Amino acid sequence: MSKKGTLYLIPTVIAPQTEERVLPPELKQLCNQIDYYLVENIRTARRCLSAMKISKPIEELEFHELSKKTNPTEIASLMAPLMKDISIGVMSEAGCPGIADPGAVAVAYAHQNGIKVMPMVGPSSIFLALMASGFSGQSFTFHGYLPINKAERIQSIKNLESLAGKSGQTQIFMETPYRNNHLLDDILNTCSNHLKLCIARDITGPQEMIVTDQIQNWKRNKPDLHKQPCIFLLSNT
Repeated sequence: MSKKGTLYLIPTVIAPQTEERVLPPELKQLCNQIDYYLVENIRTARRCLSAMKISKPIEELEFHELSKKTNPTEIASLMAPLMKDISIGVMSEAGCPGIADPGAVAVAYAHQNGIKVMPMVGPSSIFLALMASGFSGQSFTFHGYLPINKAERIQSIKNLESLAGKSGQTQIFMETPYRNNHLLDDILNTCSNHLKLCIARDITGPQEMIVTDQIQNWKRNKPDLHKQPCIFLLSNT
């Protein structure tokens, strides 16, 4: 049986220019040994590896896009180097690959084909927000993006509040940065005053703010979240 390569899951930074602060030295050492990458965004991946100051020339590395637009029929060919004992690095556009990220399909393929998967340590905005929220880390759900349609979004918020109340489970979600203020308005106008909301803005970045408070208090002190990456968490505990 021929030897197979390893699929390495390589985190990237959440906030720009934080590579030296949030990425461990071991990650740089690993990237010095990898020549082939599957990445959500090629430009972002090149920029991150360059900022990490890896020894390999960036122009000599091979990058292929693995995004939500990638056709499932392409996965086998993208992963083919693994069958020739060539390891692959998977990189998200921000944070940890495989966590709310299209890199998960590469991981699934690896398991189906007996390929070793190695996750590397790095930042995840979802988990950092949960850690800092004070909410339950024993039981939580990440819902991704809520509906764009206002009526559907309000109904989703009502459903999340109901879930938080019935289960005690932390409800986690996010929004496209330019729609953050609209989402926040809907949360404040929909949820009961005593429900707790945590807003985690620009995690690891210069404008970082992670604050948990009741809805009634957020109404009196509403932050401007426009074009700021945010994670939102709801809990009744």
